[in-house]
Formats: sequence, C-alpha cells, structure tokens
Amino acid sequence: MNNHVMALAAGLSYYFVMSLFPLLILAASILAYVPVPDLFGRIVNAMAQVVPPDSMGLVRAVLNDVIRTNRGGFLTFGIVGTLWTATGGFAGLIEALNVAYDVPETRPIWKTRLLALELMIVIGGLMTTGVLVMFVGPQFGNWLAAKVGLSDQFGDAWPVLRWVVSVGFMVLAVELIFFWAPNVKQRFRATLPGAMLGVGFWIGTSFALSLYFRNFAHYNKTYGTLAGAIALLAWLYYSWFVILVGAEINSELLKARGGGRLPLKQPPPAIHVRPPWEADVRNEAEKARDKEAA
Repeated sequence: MNNHVMALAAGLSYYFVMSLFPLLILAASILAYVPVPDLFGRIVNAMAQVVPPDSMGLVRAVLNDVIRTNRGGFLTFGIVGTLWTATGGFAGLIEALNVAYDVPETRPIWKTRLLALELMIVIGGLMTTGVLVMFVGPQFGNWLAAKVGLSDQFGDAWPVLRWVVSVGFMVLAVELIFFWAPNVKQRFRATLPGAMLGVGFWIGTSFALSLYFRNFAHYNKTYGTLAGAIALLAWLYYSWFVILVGAEINSELLKARGGGRLPLKQPPPAIHVRPPWEADVRNEAEKARDKEAA
C-alpha cells in the first residue's frame, strides 16, 4: 500500500497495452524471415492459452488488420515506426521497480531507454519460448529425442518435463527483470524468491481469469465492443500486480540482509557545497567592493 503497487500495476497495464501491438508487429515482421512454417501463428496460438479469450480475439483482429494494411515494406514499418513505443512498457516497468525497491533513479535517460530495449528483446524472447514450450504437443518430446539422440524415456517424460522447462524460462525472465531493471546492486540469486512467487501467482491468476471471463464475466453486456479491450486490461493489471508483489518481497529480503539500505548501481551525482569559510571570504570581499563603490 505504501508503494502504491495497485496504481503502478494499472499504469503498467496502460503502457503495455500501448506496447503490445508494436511488439507483436515487430515480431511478425522479423519472424517472417525465420525458416519455420507459420512460427508467428504458433506464438499467437500459444498466447491464446494464457490470455483471456475475449482479449485474444481483439489481439487477432488488430494484428490481421495491421498486417493486411501494411503488407509490403512491413519490416521497415515494424522497426522504425514502433521501436520507441514498444520499449515504452519496459521503461515504465523500470520506474515501477525502482518504486518497489525504494530507490531513486540516478541513471541517465538514454541508459534506461537502452536498458528497456535490451529487456524487450531478452525478456520477450524468454517469455515467448516459455509459453511455446508449455503448449507444444506431447509428440514434440519424441521428435526432439530422435533429433538429438536421447532415450525413449525423454519422450515419455516430456508431457511433464515441458511444464518444468516452461516455468523455468519464465522464472529466469522475471529474475532478469528484477536483476537488470531496478537501480539496485544485488546478486542474481537474490531475485529468485520473488521471481518464483511472482511466476507462480501469474500462472494461477491467468488460468483463473481465463475461466472467469469464459464462464462468469459478461463484459460485452456492460462494455459492448470494448469488452475485449477491458478484459485485456484486467489481465495485464493482475499480471503486473503479482509481479510487483514479487519485487516487493525481494526488496524486503534485501533490506533485511543489508540493514535497511540498498546500494545503487549508479550513485547520485555529487553536489558541491561551499564550506562556511568560503562563504565568509566571499561576503567580506563583497562588503569591501560595496564600501569602495560608496
């Protein structure tokens, strides 16, 4: 409550709604050159397993419209026209995590914006891989075992193992967010408790919201055509809420170990304060000049 986590989660929901479609446009334009059939479509289908159905319908409609409108020269549009907007969500995340860790931002804006770009690439890749691994079919384990030369036991264990690998990717992504984004010096392993709790709560919250939106909520009766957008905002809000709670837990654990103060990655700029004797000498010189002028 003191760090206004709910308000920050609401702000991040807005930032990431603004960033979501540029991110997907950028991914579609780049993945079109990857020699894997319909890779972007598979990623979108994997997202549909986590994102609420109404929200996913909105995402698909917007993507189809944008891709159809910008066919031809699409890669240029995706990189040049959307890169700044796509990093806006991660720039807001850096600010929110500084609040969660109770530290000021002393890094220059160009450095935090480059960090937001780095987070967008690395975290987006890890989260996408985690979601894809979670929802690939059981036959993928047999295919991978045959390609790499693993035993048949690997293929048999894959239906369970894929969940472990997927959650591992997601925990790693959130750990990197907690390690890179806030202006705090800390060990990488110190981010693990909040990352594990945040990812666990996020997976549970996503499935619970999906069931709620599908069976109980009727946003279309209240919001009409905006129902999909409202459901997307609600899902993002609760997702970022549980992630920020994980950051708050890490912050308190670090304070308990460090005596309440957290070291900054970049110390604040030094402020020169004139010693009292310099002020006295200056005042005497001014008085002498005033006396001569008189």
